[in-house]
Amino acid sequence: MKTKTVTVTITWALILLAGRAQAQIYDTNNDMVSTFAGYGIPAYVDGQGLLTAFNNPTQIVSDTSSNLYVWDSNNQRVRKITPDRTVSTYVGGGSYFDGYGTNVSLGWGQVSAMAIDNANQLWLVMANSYYGGNTYLLSIDTNGYVAMVNGGLTNLTSSSGICFDSANNLYYSGGNRIYRYSPGNGTVQPFAGSGIPGYFDGQGTLLTAFSNPTALACDQADNIYVWDSGNERIRRVDQLQNVTTVAGGGGYYVYYPADGVGTNATFSMINSMFFDHAGILYMVCGSCVRKMDAQTNVSTLAGAFYQTGYNDGPGNIALFSSADGGCFSQGMVFVADGGNNRIRNITFNAQGQPVAPANLQLNTYPGVQITGAIGRTYQIQSSPNMNTWNPVATVLLNSSPYLWIDRNPVAGNKFYRAVLLP
Repeated sequence: MKTKTVTVTITWALILLAGRAQAQIYDTNNDMVSTFAGYGIPAYVDGQGLLTAFNNPTQIVSDTSSNLYVWDSNNQRVRKITPDRTVSTYVGGGSYFDGYGTNVSLGWGQVSAMAIDNANQLWLVMANSYYGGNTYLLSIDTNGYVAMVNGGLTNLTSSSGICFDSANNLYYSGGNRIYRYSPGNGTVQPFAGSGIPGYFDGQGTLLTAFSNPTALACDQADNIYVWDSGNERIRRVDQLQNVTTVAGGGGYYVYYPADGVGTNATFSMINSMFFDHAGILYMVCGSCVRKMDAQTNVSTLAGAFYQTGYNDGPGNIALFSSADGGCFSQGMVFVADGGNNRIRNITFNAQGQPVAPANLQLNTYPGVQITGAIGRTYQIQSSPNMNTWNPVATVLLNSSPYLWIDRNPVAGNKFYRAVLLP
């Protein structure tokens, strides 16, 4: 009897593991994951690309000039990244509640959501603030001016998602509803959902129901896509307020997410959603990034359902850790990989492009290898005749032997020597 019981238990375990292995369907578009900025150690360093540092970045958006804006949560600042990977501090680190740029403090709460409108103005949901724990809506204009726009939006909470439509209306989730807010006149109106937790597709606010909706995204037709987390479904709300389930099988506690078509796909977590220009919906899900096309085919772009970590490379071997925010810019997907303290990017159909022979030039570049004391500074000197020596570079040895390459092509005789500096 004991043998039979053990056999049944092992059989079920194998079935579950097999189901998990088959649940993930990777996109076949030659997706490649790279690190765009941040060297992975939690810190605060502005600079260039991988020589910069973040501390748990959680939100990321892009403006129309392909600049990225990152909510660097543990540094309590908004960081800006230009297309050439220059990282600077855009807002935060100061002492005032409103004002310009680095004069402003963003440490009086926690930014739980961020979006950018059609005028490139940033919007932040500041939750759990020191003001009685209330949740506020902040705006940051293109000059870096921070203003508290509204501190009393109905049911705006720390789990609210936000997005904008083409008319610059702001939509947010909260209180088991989707709301539409007009920044121009300050009006708020329920857009979908009765406010009573449940699951009903239909039309308007009386005949539809959500259960803890969070992340939002808006497509080019102004349809609002909702991660209905309590129902574990992706719902769509059109401008006639019709609510439709487009993906997710639902049910309570989906332990094993699965890729598939429409309601055959399952989700256990979506932290943020966003669209590209071709109507593809992307979902950042903690340890992976998934996508859904116009035909509701859901697949995995990169990362794994059941494994976290850090690894660049093809989508099926790349790893993320606590990835929260994402956006589409420069033809790529960008991800705020909070657990790895990095900004990652995903490219599609990454193929090497041969350089035309007319654009190539062959030169001779000499190299000098120094075997010396690591941590000491050496001066490289050159001479055309070994009589007159001129300094050409100063190097700090971080390894031994150390190879230094003269970036100037050489013609004729040229001699080199290294001098250990005091």
